[in-house]
This record gives sequence, C-alpha cells and structure tokens, in this order.
Amino acid sequence: MAGPAFRAAAVRVRVPATSANLGPGFDAFGLSLGLYDDVVVRVADSGLHIDIAGEGADTLPRDERHLLVRAMRTAFDVLGGQPRGLEIVCANRIPHGRGLGSSSAAICAGIMAARAVTIGGDAKLDDAALLELATEIEGHPDNVAACLLGGFTVAWMDGGAGRAITLDPSDSIVPVVFVPSKPVLTEAARGLLPRSVPHVDAALNAGRAALLVEALTRRPELLMPATEDRLHQDYRTPAMPESVALVARLRADGVPAVISGAGPTVLALTDDSAADKVMRMAGDEWAAGRLGLDATGSCVLPLAQQDPQQDASE
Repeated sequence: MAGPAFRAAAVRVRVPATSANLGPGFDAFGLSLGLYDDVVVRVADSGLHIDIAGEGADTLPRDERHLLVRAMRTAFDVLGGQPRGLEIVCANRIPHGRGLGSSSAAICAGIMAARAVTIGGDAKLDDAALLELATEIEGHPDNVAACLLGGFTVAWMDGGAGRAITLDPSDSIVPVVFVPSKPVLTEAARGLLPRSVPHVDAALNAGRAALLVEALTRRPELLMPATEDRLHQDYRTPAMPESVALVARLRADGVPAVISGAGPTVLALTDDSAADKVMRMAGDEWAAGRLGLDATGSCVLPLAQQDPQQDASE
C-alpha cells in the first residue's frame, strides 16, 4: 500500500507556553499563555536538517533525539508513513525546564506540523486524536491540552486516552511569571511527591479546584482562596525552596500565586492595575514579566505572517 503524500510547501506552526496545575488542579488544569515557539517544517528529498534559534540553541540535539522530531515521527507513523527528508527551523522563546510547558510545546508543534505537511492529514488525525497522541507522548494531558486548545483547560484520562474541555478565562486576569535562572527537571520535582496524602488535604484541594473554575472564568476576586494547594507544592520545596518561598511571600501580600507546573517558575494571577507592582515584588534573581492570555492554542500560520503579540513578548 502506498504511503501518504506530502505538501511541497513549508508550513509554520505556532505553539504557546502553558502553566499547569494552577495550585489545586494537579495534573488537570492548564492555562495557555501569550509566549510562543514557532516551527517551520518542509518535507525534503532526504536527510534531517534542524536549525534552532533562541531557547535551547546551545543545548538541544539537532538529530532524531530532538523531542519535536520524535513527536513528528510518531505522528507520521499514525498518518501512514515517514517522509524522505525533513528541514526544520525552530524559533524558541519558551524557557526550558522552568515549568512553562516547553516539552509540551515541542510535542504539539511536532504533531501539528506532521499533520499539516501530510495531504489529508486532518482526516487521518482529527483534533481529538491529536490530543490523545500528544497525551500518549507526554504522559499526562494537562499541559498538552492547554497548548493545543488555548484558554483555560480541564483535562482528564478516560480509558487511557487524554480528554479536555476549554473555558474562557476572565479578560481581567493578567498572568505575571517569575522565571529563575536555573531549571528543575520535571522528573525530579515529581519524584518528591508522596504516594498518598491525608484525606483532609485531598478534600480541601477538591473544593479549591472546583472554586478555581469559577474564579478563573467569572469571579477573579476569589483567586486567593481558589489557588490554595496541599497536594504538591509544599512537597516540592526541596527541589525549589526559593520558588516556594516566593509563592508564600506573594500570597502573604494578597497576591494569588502558585508554582507553575512542576516549577521552578512562579505564576501570579493579577490584574492590569496591579501587574507592574507585583512584578517588582521579587528580587533580581528572577526574570519577571507579564504575559497575555492565549485563546487560540496551537495553530498553523502563513509563513510571512507577523504577530504583534508575539513581537511584544520577545
């Protein structure tokens, strides 16, 4: 049986940064942020050529070990076969190893690009299957759901497959991120979590997670109680004591703050009037910045399109 046909023209895929957990929504909640990686992919006659600019330019492999390439290969297998060659150009802006979804962005960019360069790819790999595949590669759906769908997502596993719904966060919410200079491996942070937690802590988190859906979408004034967590943040203190201390300091000043994903980035959810003040609440060792809320998620864009929001976030 003949393999798939591929487009001759290059495709450009844009994928957003994401923040998972958001406090009590461990492995379930995700928020899509206005900071983006761009990937341009063209099917070539032979070989594999990768150019990388920005984050990871000095450290990422430029061969089959690259996570984006591995995701593309997995998607091409699902789509019916591998192309003869690939030319890939990556413009990376999402910090690596900081809890802002860089690995999920690479996975989503890879499978989106593979689908886009495959003629008839949308029919062979629809959006639901795309999320299932991204979840299979990543291992859990929270970041990949927010990356693919945009907005505020609630994700879960159903029969071993990733599922998600997306909600519109309140327009008044302004995310502020505090990014430290050193990364923390997700595996190391996850390895600190206990196998079981006290029932009282689980009960508190269930209530706070339910409240967070209302707070993020309609009543931001409830974000302080809604972002309280007892399932994962404190347990991760040995891996990121400065981050946990910054969360405590911000919350003591009335700022809803959480560890972003597995850390060590700290995410504060504030509003336009307070964002600049909140940015000044950390020391010089943190790179503080305000981001927009991304409503689009991963998308295929014209090669020549310039995005004002993207330019502003660089």
